Parts: sequence; structure tokens; C-alpha cells
Amino acid sequence: MGTLFAQLSVLGSSLVLLFGFILLWRRGVPAYITAFTWQSATLAVLTAVVAYFGDDRELYWAAGVLFLLKAVLIPRLLKRMEVRFAAERELAPYVNTETSLVISGLLVLFAYAITRPIVALSELPTRAGMPLAMGLIFVSLFVLISRKKALTQIIGFLMLENGLALLAVLGTYGIPLIVELGVFLDVLMGFLVMQVFIYQIHETFESIDVEQLSHLKH
Repeated sequence: MGTLFAQLSVLGSSLVLLFGFILLWRRGVPAYITAFTWQSATLAVLTAVVAYFGDDRELYWAAGVLFLLKAVLIPRLLKRMEVRFAAERELAPYVNTETSLVISGLLVLFAYAITRPIVALSELPTRAGMPLAMGLIFVSLFVLISRKKALTQIIGFLMLENGLALLAVLGTYGIPLIVELGVFLDVLMGFLVMQVFIYQIHETFESIDVEQLSHLKH
């Protein structure tokens, strides 16, 4: 049973990480939204798996809230924004696609290197997935600094939070439900604030390219 649990945790973590790479590989916003939706759904399922093997009923509630918020509600809001802004593409990111994928691969290797001592000391069956969660955190941070479109950066931020949630689930078998709900509320409020921010950028510059902010005069 422990072996099956370990295999499922690695498989789920791998899928969550792979969906993160789509933000660097593809250029269209619809692909980003789809990737985030499936990533969140996978994370919710993995959380439920941890709840089952760890015999933690509170994690089932966390998995359900995570699915409803990140795999249903937020993707719908993102699709509305996509329609509103005519789905502007990442045609000229700060770092091109090929270089981005290479850098992301190196970031995942770096994640394995820095988590190696933790994995070596841990006896949790989920320990093999921790480097993948850390890799997603690094990849998401790279998305935030290498992409120009505000909508892409928002999705990168949401994936960063998914990486943190994945690391928490794998490393601690989840945190108390009240804390989980507080985190989800913070994520939702942060998303809504960023949504308002994007609308203001678009109304001012008729674009959602954050590079346009450099044109503002103090």
C-alpha cells in the first residue's frame, strides 16, 4: 500500500509540474487557462489521495474547495478576461520559448539538488514528489519574470500557489482546514485585485502588456 501511495504521489506531482511547463511552451491564453484548470484538478485529486492514505478527513474538504475554486470558478473568470482582452498572445516574451524550456529544466534540477537533504531525511511516502513541487515553484517564478502579458503573469502566480499547496500537502499531509480556507480566500482576493489591475492597464494602454507601465510618468 505504501508503494502504491508513493507512486501515485510522484505521478500526480509530475503531472502538476508538466502543466506548469505549458506556460513556457505555448503562446495562447486559452492553452494557459486549460493547463491551469487541469493542473488544479490534478492537485485536488492528489490531495484527496493523500487524505485517503493519510486518513485525514479534513483534507477531503480542502480538496473539494480547491477543485471548486481553482478548477471551476477561477478558470471561468479567466475565460471572461480572455474574451474581454481578445486573447492577446505572448508573441515576444522577455525570454524565448526554447531558452525558457532549457532554463526551466535547469530550475527543476536545482530543485532536486536543494531538496535532496530533506528527501533523504524524510520517511514520508510522499517525499519523492517534493522536488517536483519545488520545481513548479521555481518554474512559476520564472514565468512571472519572463512573460510580458499581465494575464500570463496572473496564471503564473496561480500556478505558484499551486506549487506551494502541493509542497504543503506532500510535506505535511496538509495543514489544518481553517488555515487552508484562509489561504484559498487570500488567493481568491489576490486574483480579484489583479483582475482589477489588468482592467486598469487595458483601459489606459489598450493592451495588457505590463511593459507599457514603463511609459508612466512620475
